[in-house]
Amino acid sequence: MPYVNIKITREGATAEQKQRLIEGATQLLVDVLGKNPATTVVVIDEVDTDNWGIGGIPVTQRRLQENP
Repeated sequence: MPYVNIKITREGATAEQKQRLIEGATQLLVDVLGKNPATTVVVIDEVDTDNWGIGGIPVTQRRLQENP
């Protein structure tokens, strides 16, 4: 049973976008590894931007620097 964990920042991904991610990840495992889609699990974790850092800087702060 394949398990895929997708982590994204919580910035307004819609239910439709999440559905497309789940469908796409599942299809990728079917196409590349021949996995059964009925037993493929995909979980999307949304992380607050205060809790996601890049280069020592929280994403919240990086966004403010990019868009003053």
